[in-house]
Amino acid sequence: MPTLAYTAPLPDGALRSATIDAASREDAVLQLRRRRMAVVKVDEAGRKPQTGGRVGMRDVVIFTRQFATMINAGLPLVQALDILSRQSENPALQAITKAVVFDVESGAMVADAMRRHPKAFTDLYTNMVAAGEAGGILDTILLRLATFLEKNDALVRKVKGAMVYPAVIMGVAGMAILILLWKVIPVFEEMFSSVDMELPLPTRVVIGLSRFVNGYWWAVGAVVGTGVFLLRRYYATPEGKLVIDRLLLKMPVLGDVLRKSAVSRFTRTLGTLISSGVAILDGLEITAKTAGNRVISDAIMASRASIAGGDTIAAPLAKSAVFPPMVISMIAVGEQTGGLDEMLTKIADFYDDEVDAAVSALLSLLEPIMIVVLGVVVGGMVVAMYLPIFDMINAVQ
Repeated sequence: MPTLAYTAPLPDGALRSATIDAASREDAVLQLRRRRMAVVKVDEAGRKPQTGGRVGMRDVVIFTRQFATMINAGLPLVQALDILSRQSENPALQAITKAVVFDVESGAMVADAMRRHPKAFTDLYTNMVAAGEAGGILDTILLRLATFLEKNDALVRKVKGAMVYPAVIMGVAGMAILILLWKVIPVFEEMFSSVDMELPLPTRVVIGLSRFVNGYWWAVGAVVGTGVFLLRRYYATPEGKLVIDRLLLKMPVLGDVLRKSAVSRFTRTLGTLISSGVAILDGLEITAKTAGNRVISDAIMASRASIAGGDTIAAPLAKSAVFPPMVISMIAVGEQTGGLDEMLTKIADFYDDEVDAAVSALLSLLEPIMIVVLGVVVGGMVVAMYLPIFDMINAVQ
């Protein structure tokens, strides 16, 4: 007969966890009820939910929106979480939600139970849930959190989408150039070797590149792989992240997109946290962790230190030279009037539109640049191969 673990409250209100031998879960519940025990949880003894796997942002957004709707409708916490654990389409989130249900049934707060699963629930998420539980407005906080996550996800998709198009085009172009050097150019080289004539300089350069690719392709792969590995290792260091993030912000057009998206994320995150009742120092620390750029993160942490010392947020942000003057001025006004959260939300809404405009400008600039570069490279290789043929035609005439 299998052994099942159960959790049930004692007469003094404390929760007791123990095991019971029963043929099934239903049989265990029946036995416990005969003992006049109110069953909280029955599961297989020693069984722990498997919470591995990836949880996407869209999954968390849907989970949050449904959780808020059920809490707002008056469903008990445990029942709402149990429903979510059974209807989630993501197996990893389903297992995580079951683990959260078990912890909540065992007496833990929802926020504390969620903190044990950082892959699904960030510090920002759990701090807002904790503020909602403490203030008795969990449904309101969850709705606000769902809206924030949706807008943040849309912002990330915009920036990533701007990078996908040029990356695909350059990838296809790179493959085309590689095939030309690997397969096509050697055919021309063999044809030219049968003719006793001096080849033009552009033709010799292209043939030399083709020989190098065919003879040392492994070296090219090793150099590229090593370069990517070393760059990632360097970016993983605090100094490397700072240097590369600063260079990214200084890049023409792309730097503008990254800066505006970082400003939008910072203001929306901090505004959402403050309006949800999270302390401003905690809010700044969480916002710094989610900034996505070391330069922005350092500026936010400097602002946090300024607040802790009795100063304002705006002053250190202005010193960082990262945030536009309009943002600094609006934050300063928000601090003076006591409406910082509303002001931050207005800034975020404005910069969401600015990101759209910056992404459009980036794409409109990249398209002609890519066309020109591809035309020069591919067209140059084709012309270089046909120059000797033109010389041969002229010689025959």
